Amino acid sequence: MSTEQGPQARTRRDRGVFRTKSVEQSIQDTEEPEHALKKSLSALDLTVFGVGVVIGTGIFVLTGKIAKEQAGPAVALSFVVAGVVCALAALCYAEFASTVPVAGSAYTFSYASLGEFPAWIIGWDLVLELALGCAVVAVGWSGYIRSLLDSAGWHLPAELSGTQGGMFGFDLLACVLVLVLTAILVLGMKLSSRVTNVIVGIKVTVVLLVVIAGAFFISGENYHPFLPPTRPHAGESGYAAPLSQLLFGFTPSNYGVMGIFAAAAVVFFAFIGFDIVATAAEETRHPQRDVPRGILGSLAICTFLYVAVSIVVTGMQKYTELSTDAPLADAFKAVGHPVYAGIISFGAAVGLTSVCMILLLGQSRVFFAMSRDGLLPQFFSRVHPTFGTPYRSTVLLGTVVAVVAGFTSINELAELVNIGTLFAFVVVALGVVLLRRSRPDLPRAFRTPLVPLVPVLSVLASLWLMLNLPAETWLRFAVWMVVGFVVYVTYGRTHSRLEGRRAAEKGAVGGG
Repeated sequence: MSTEQGPQARTRRDRGVFRTKSVEQSIQDTEEPEHALKKSLSALDLTVFGVGVVIGTGIFVLTGKIAKEQAGPAVALSFVVAGVVCALAALCYAEFASTVPVAGSAYTFSYASLGEFPAWIIGWDLVLELALGCAVVAVGWSGYIRSLLDSAGWHLPAELSGTQGGMFGFDLLACVLVLVLTAILVLGMKLSSRVTNVIVGIKVTVVLLVVIAGAFFISGENYHPFLPPTRPHAGESGYAAPLSQLLFGFTPSNYGVMGIFAAAAVVFFAFIGFDIVATAAEETRHPQRDVPRGILGSLAICTFLYVAVSIVVTGMQKYTELSTDAPLADAFKAVGHPVYAGIISFGAAVGLTSVCMILLLGQSRVFFAMSRDGLLPQFFSRVHPTFGTPYRSTVLLGTVVAVVAGFTSINELAELVNIGTLFAFVVVALGVVLLRRSRPDLPRAFRTPLVPLVPVLSVLASLWLMLNLPAETWLRFAVWMVVGFVVYVTYGRTHSRLEGRRAAEKGAVGGG
């Protein structure tokens, strides 16, 4: 019987660093009174939540930067490529979320399918993804606030606006935003469904305003050439070129066909967030049905909006003249409509604030979950006696993110976040195949179609985008992973709760 094979399979894998935390144990942990979350979300709530998280810096900031520097008007095709890669990964996330409706997203999925060490790696990776993602959003928010201040005649000193560059440049607004949101999260403020809907409404309205109003200012001449001819890469170092170009002997270049893929690897950041929808599975009334709908629905809506905006903004203003700080607002300024620019800057600032808060919340939850499992010091899994929040992990990570947002440029952050997210996609896709083989008895309300074809395509597509990221981004990511490996070997492996349970069971058997 399959119900008998499952425990046997788990027993065989309960050894060493690849010991797994069973799906049953993960679900049982969520039923403990002190860890039980209120189940109140529906498919519509999850879709709104996904759109609210996904619509952020990618569309308000990166659109102009990538069109200007890497793809030209063909950036619309880059969004399509990134959307396809995300759709393949989303199908894998949907199966896992409906099978293991537990908070933690890819970390929890990996613990159930691949084992403790892969789960640690993906959890360490998620902390990087969400923390630096928050920093990118804060930097983008700062750009729009500066645009609003400039319109009002107020100007921040270059040394405090993040525009001076070098070691003395500091983005004060981005740093302050993260610290304020960290304090709010510690105090226990939660975005209610009504507030979330209002914020999402503002953001979608602003995006539609760009598409509809901007369509009247499109000039066909701005689309020529739609695919700019290949140009030599402008990086100062060979490591600034995409890794694929260095590995396969391509001449480092921007624009052209390779520019579309290189740009897709960066605008991919615009889609980060639908995986956070999977984290909300534990708080959903019918996760087996509603989480897949929320993930796929929000991804479809956002892909359509991204493509539409990129087509309009590159038609309004020549791609070589687009702003890299606040491209949508500045495009309307360029055609003589500063009022629209002010509205866009306000909507972007409001929207990016909510994205920043949700990313901060998500990364502190992953950190909290890892601490609760003993892979990180359990000191960080304590909740505040009054506010009921994981205040220690929130303060630690919020402070780190604030410093990073203050001193690091947006392109370095975005590329590092992207490689972390794509790595998570690879692990989740592999996990679907492995869990199908090791636990065929598990009930799966949503099943990824054409397994193993779709997961394999997801792995290949994610790896291809990873290869189109700069080599220096790979080096930074490798350093982060090495640090994570050292932390696991020196602490997580011996302090794991699974290790404690195994030792207790071994002692009980020996005593018996």
